[in-house]
Amino acid sequence: MKKEKHIIDLKNSDLKVTPQRMAVLEALNSLKDHPTADKIKEYVVKNHPNIAVGTIYKTLETFVEKGLVKKVKTEKDVMRYDAILEKHHHLYCEDTEHIEDFFDDKLNNMLEKYFKKKKIPNFKVKDIRLQIIGTFNNKKI
Repeated sequence: MKKEKHIIDLKNSDLKVTPQRMAVLEALNSLKDHPTADKIKEYVVKNHPNIAVGTIYKTLETFVEKGLVKKVKTEKDVMRYDAILEKHHHLYCEDTEHIEDFFDDKLNNMLEKYFKKKKIPNFKVKDIRLQIIGTFNNKKI
């Protein structure tokens, strides 16, 4: 099922369906913890050793440009990738650096209403993404 969705997503973004792109999308979906480029590279090289490392990094940047993936920056300035495009926020554990998706329609509505009323001079709000920083209690990650 995921493979068919990946093919549709690539075609809808005017990208050719290549084994390299499919491998990077596979990695993003298998590594569910908002992986770094290095973690994605490790996964792809392990499972598809014929794919060049440079191609992996270039593919990630292409996916970001085309809106298939978003970048998430941690408190420690580490860039990670998020393949979930539905509106959501992140819970960032400062002890473990684990990032968990946080979906809350009520919060989204509240933020959107606030920024519709509260105009920021010379600035147009395109998207609102919160990163909520804290620690997880009694959770094994």
